[in-house]
Amino acid sequence: MKPDPTPLPGLVDSHCHLDFPQLAADLPEVLARAKAAGVGRMVTICTRLRTEPQVRALAESHDGLFYAAGTHPMSVHEEPLATVEELVNLARHPRMVGIGETGLDYHYSADSAAIQQTSLRVHIEAAQETGLPLIIHARDADEDMARLLSEGYLVKPYACVMHCFSSGEALAQAALDLGFYLSVSGIAAFPKSGELRDILRHAPLDRILIETDSPYLAPPPHRGKRNEPAYVAHTARAVAHLWDQTPEDFAKATAANFDRLFTKAARG
Repeated sequence: MKPDPTPLPGLVDSHCHLDFPQLAADLPEVLARAKAAGVGRMVTICTRLRTEPQVRALAESHDGLFYAAGTHPMSVHEEPLATVEELVNLARHPRMVGIGETGLDYHYSADSAAIQQTSLRVHIEAAQETGLPLIIHARDADEDMARLLSEGYLVKPYACVMHCFSSGEALAQAALDLGFYLSVSGIAAFPKSGELRDILRHAPLDRILIETDSPYLAPPPHRGKRNEPAYVAHTARAVAHLWDQTPEDFAKATAANFDRLFTKAARG
């Protein structure tokens, strides 16, 4: 597979899953294509703590690669409940830069809503204790998500990004009111995502990150195929106009936002 043309230097893929088998099988080529596209840094996300050693090893082995760890809300019913102490201890690693992904998913996993909420509270406390940003997955749970994030913030402020944001206007505003960030994925480049684009264009540019969530959610022209970090450039080109930016300036702006939120990654 040849790299896509016209790189956007300085791009950051703030959320991908490089340990997943769809990407791990040819990871050297995946990383080479990311570099060719201008993607200098990536955060690979551990979604089950039992796989943290493998995800950590990836981050240790590649320049510009960092990781985050947590228990995905769709997995909490079949995984041991994470503890604050466990997450705090993991966060001491120099390459671990975020807590999560965690959150609420009532689309596929509404029957585990109670344990999802318990897990989310654990991850919020870990973010508060470590100072690392919380990485949130939200689907069909906007009201509970806004409530739990706000309740936690009132106890002790913390930083947070709403990963792969595709929720409603009310949750977007609740997150922005708390000083949180919204992360744009390939979904925003889909033709039928006009409502989402309208929500995003009203968010301040200095609260926007960009990601792939690869191997999922590939943007056009690769929609329906395996996603990979290089394709974050397609999303950047597709959405930059929402903030009256050129793709090059948008890449720089979202990289600066990434550094402001993921301060540990900014230090290298």
